[in-house]
Amino acid sequence: MEITWHTELVKLWSDYGEQDRAPHAVLLTGPAGVGKRAAAAWMSAQRLRPGTSGRMPTYPHAVIEHADMRWITTLEDKKSIGIDQIRALVDELTLTSYMGLGKVAVIEPANDMTVNAANSLLKTLEEPPGNTLLILIADRVGKLPATVFSRCQRMDIAVPSESVSLAWLDRLHPGAAWIDALRMTGGAPLAALGALDDLETSAAMGRDLQVLGRGTGSVVEIAARWAKLDPGFVLNWLSQQIKLAVLATAAGRDMAAGLAIDDSVLRRMDRRNLFCYLDIINRLRGQPAGSYNVQLTLEGLLIDWADGLKDCGPTPPTDGLELMLARS
Repeated sequence: MEITWHTELVKLWSDYGEQDRAPHAVLLTGPAGVGKRAAAAWMSAQRLRPGTSGRMPTYPHAVIEHADMRWITTLEDKKSIGIDQIRALVDELTLTSYMGLGKVAVIEPANDMTVNAANSLLKTLEEPPGNTLLILIADRVGKLPATVFSRCQRMDIAVPSESVSLAWLDRLHPGAAWIDALRMTGGAPLAALGALDDLETSAAMGRDLQVLGRGTGSVVEIAARWAKLDPGFVLNWLSQQIKLAVLATAAGRDMAAGLAIDDSVLRRMDRRNLFCYLDIINRLRGQPAGSYNVQLTLEGLLIDWADGLKDCGPTPPTDGLELMLARS
């Protein structure tokens, strides 16, 4: 099914082609769940199989099988994209195109490259051999080295409006609880597809936050339950809830649909401390899996929440994350 909110990206890429000024290195950015990988697959097909890829990126996307196509991602037994992967890619790109249309390489997520891997790609980004197209996908732009960022043409894919997302999702699976799934994922339609099964879990976590925010409930018991879930899911959900809480304290409840925390709890929280808390959560989201004790870290986060975030200052503390990691 066509990804309708990619219209602007498709027009921009088509204009590049018509004017013969397509960039050699592209950086696709945007929140998780907006279709960056589908866009990369479509752009690759446009380059290597002109006229056969359809007029829009589609869901689900398929990576074309082509002698001049390479799709680089984190290996199953690794936590990052290593220098050996990038060096092998760079060597391949120097070879002559099999089909005569150039070569295409997609690196995703580019923010998973080690520092050495990113450095080994810089010369190729600046001067790609032949008719090469490099597409980098960044899920977290802040973790991408500035040296890589500056050598690419950035193309950002924004979260579509709620009405566009709901219309698209309802065509895919009519009648599902899409509005709740969308609000749980920050409005990203493809992320909402995977969120339907998590709605009940999210509701239970929301009740846990409510209980702790009112000064009751057991931090240890709640942390133990949350520790049985995927840490990435827990931290992403918590980050989204705190973002909505910040909105609620600034603009009222109507601006924070999907928030699981009611006004009686929010009144205990200083907005500046919510920003601090959000910063700590987001830095934890950026840590490699297995680099900290999940249950102890969750206990630390929930203790702070139960205390009304009183230990979070008006600006993020430099040792906030280190303190949580030390607790592990």
